Amino acid sequence: MFTFVVMLGGNPLHDRFGFRYWNDPGAFASLYHEGSLGRFMGFLQCLILASFTVAGPEYVSMAAGEAENPRVIMPRAFNAVFYRLTAFFILGSLAVGILVPYNDAEMTAAFSEGKPGAAASPYVVAMNRLQIRVLPDIVNAMVLTAAFSAGNSYVYCASRSLYGLALEGKAPRIFTRCNRTGVPYYTVLLVLAIALLSFLQVSNDAAVVLQWFVNLVTASQLINFCVICVTYLCWYAALRRQRFNRDDLPYKAILQPYAAWYGLAGCFVMTFIGGYTVFLPGNWDVPTFLFS
Repeated sequence: MFTFVVMLGGNPLHDRFGFRYWNDPGAFASLYHEGSLGRFMGFLQCLILASFTVAGPEYVSMAAGEAENPRVIMPRAFNAVFYRLTAFFILGSLAVGILVPYNDAEMTAAFSEGKPGAAASPYVVAMNRLQIRVLPDIVNAMVLTAAFSAGNSYVYCASRSLYGLALEGKAPRIFTRCNRTGVPYYTVLLVLAIALLSFLQVSNDAAVVLQWFVNLVTASQLINFCVICVTYLCWYAALRRQRFNRDDLPYKAILQPYAAWYGLAGCFVMTFIGGYTVFLPGNWDVPTFLFS
């Protein structure tokens, strides 16, 4: 809504900029090379960075074991996640492409200098350029809220995963201990301790190490999605072999099994593309190669 209003001139400068930045400097930024190859490599870099955000939808299924009525609750949850991701990621990408040119000096400086908070947010950059007050502070607060929510989800999922491994004998038995309310507190404490690695971001030198972990986690997530797609395809084949009608299930995914094949192919390719820049002339870096 903010993007729609300000692009039509609803801003203190009364600048009706519309899709100006799609023409000047352009919708695609070149990376490493000029021309079509450079624009493709820029697009590819966006895909690699977006791969880090691919995790999330599968976490909904982990809550099924603790939901009161999973046959009713889970279909709603899956549908909600699908529409939210579509809105936030696709419409969000469209919005930031309208608001800020890729060569904006303030945004470039925010990334290169590692400024805190939402300084590198295209929304904040656009608000500052259009001389809009107060809203940047609200965005900062929303970013903190979103970060807390994401952290809460990851602590829940990571601790429950480790708890499940311990129950199967694939992790130390101590992680099966729970308190009176059923919370596996040892797994929660371990996950919170690992989360302290985020403080590596405080130092620019240590932030390189954090980037190694990000690369490793991204590759792991993509492999995880490959396994999910293979598991689904096997399950789908089993249903057909036993002539089970999917319409009788409480939730039925759309575009199957084609969507699963597409997901498998896409995640498999992206697993090997991440970190490809080390093969460019003069860019070889052993840690980046290993962690990607």
